[in-house]
Amino acid sequence: MGVLLKLRTAATVALVMAVAAAGAAVVPGGVKLHATQTLVRNNGSEPETLDPALAESVGANNLSRDLFEGLTATDSRGKVVPGVAQSWSQTDPTTWVFKLRQNAKWSNGDPVTADDFVYGIRRYVDPKTASPYATTFGIFLRNGKEVIAGKKPVTDLGVRAIDKWTLELKTAYPVSFFADMASNTQLGPIHRASVEKYGKDWTKPGKLVGNGAFVLKDWQVNSKIILDKSPQYWDATNVQLTRVTYLPVESDIADVKLFESGENDWVYQIPPGTYEKFKKQYPNEIRNAPMLGLRYYALQNKDPILKDVRVRKALSMVIDRDILAQRVTADGQLPAYGVVVRGVDGADLTQYDWASWPMAKRVEEAKKLLTQAGVKPGTKLVFAYNTSEYHKKMAIFAASEWKTKLGLDLETESMEFKVLLKKRKDGEFQIARHGWNADFNDVTTFLSQVQCDSDNNNNFNCNRQAEELINQGNVAKDPAQRRKLMTQAAQMIMEDYPMIPLLQYTVPRLVKSYVGGYSLENSLDRFRSKDLFIIQH
Repeated sequence: MGVLLKLRTAATVALVMAVAAAGAAVVPGGVKLHATQTLVRNNGSEPETLDPALAESVGANNLSRDLFEGLTATDSRGKVVPGVAQSWSQTDPTTWVFKLRQNAKWSNGDPVTADDFVYGIRRYVDPKTASPYATTFGIFLRNGKEVIAGKKPVTDLGVRAIDKWTLELKTAYPVSFFADMASNTQLGPIHRASVEKYGKDWTKPGKLVGNGAFVLKDWQVNSKIILDKSPQYWDATNVQLTRVTYLPVESDIADVKLFESGENDWVYQIPPGTYEKFKKQYPNEIRNAPMLGLRYYALQNKDPILKDVRVRKALSMVIDRDILAQRVTADGQLPAYGVVVRGVDGADLTQYDWASWPMAKRVEEAKKLLTQAGVKPGTKLVFAYNTSEYHKKMAIFAASEWKTKLGLDLETESMEFKVLLKKRKDGEFQIARHGWNADFNDVTTFLSQVQCDSDNNNNFNCNRQAEELINQGNVAKDPAQRRKLMTQAAQMIMEDYPMIPLLQYTVPRLVKSYVGGYSLENSLDRFRSKDLFIIQH
């Protein structure tokens, strides 16, 4: 991403942030806007929810950032900017104070206050809410881990309203990147009266009260979600788009066809192997940028076959990431051999020793491991993925690698993304397509995929020794020492082979040339509709 705003503070030094205006869509001088400011973008899948506390998929969070706004936000360059908070300060190593803008309103006209944040954040970590994302951010707050586990009441969480416009957040240990993390709407406000009035139906059209730049106009399941500009939003005068339509198209091929027919302005992701073709065909509309994201295959570590680390290691060793990156996806992605990707703060890149071996040597060793584990050629494994040409092509490649090199058979199961999410969460799989895009630029966001007790750990692995290193790193005051501990922890966990890291994401897509505000500096791939505009064409 662009350079993220980092608050690096010594433990005994208070740092007060003087924050620039958040702004919205920045229209370059001389650019003429189209008379109709409407955008259609594919979101990749049907969202599992519009409740920020329950959102875990990329698609659900894309919508959440339009419908809601947290203390901070990320602009189209990936830079942290003010959200509802117009300024903030770290008054001591574990205390953050956010000053809220007094003109922030809910879509029904109610003011957004510090109490709304207290309610929203407590609701997010409350076991009764059952957020699948609770530990992702909740464990950073004081008593968050205990609240999530049901060992302490939500009132013990480190969040309180000092007054109507001032919010205090206490962290469990010094968290230098807290302002970055606060851009996630899971740590944002919730309109309590709406939730209490409508219960689970509060996110439906006509009932959802948000505080973002857009409001929910219509939701036609598996067809489209329509958002309209909110007249109550505090920065509405600088929001250019009047309507955004999100499509839930999972097929890469269908996505591109809609783009070519003019029914879609923004392709979620082009099919694998088509980047060079579209680069020549649509030179002004092809977009590609590196991401802080990891493509990987989740392994069910409790499965009767996969519970043996030798089997998991063998499966990982024989996949040729170079061929996968250069010939299968062929869109600039980089081979990955660890949970940490390039460009992430807080840890160094780690890699398996065998990654540099000739493939013949890797195959020979993998075969020995399977023999030792008692896994014979012809053994069947089942792979689950969400319907997409991209994931299908990758699965075919993996199946070929395991069949030709190890004699293993792979049965594939294609399903809607919502179904895959549930399967992964419930552990009802052997091998599953997975991926992770950073929620903020720190190694902890990636470690959440493989940590003990993490809601995001769909591998069901646990290394308590590595967990202790992470705990030590979290409280370390010296950044270099923290980096060393986190790197050691990541290396130790990956030696257990809980997952198969494959590629570091890029974002290959087609975007109409008249969509302004799209930046290639955004390695979080977060684009708020308030930052976009339609150029005259």
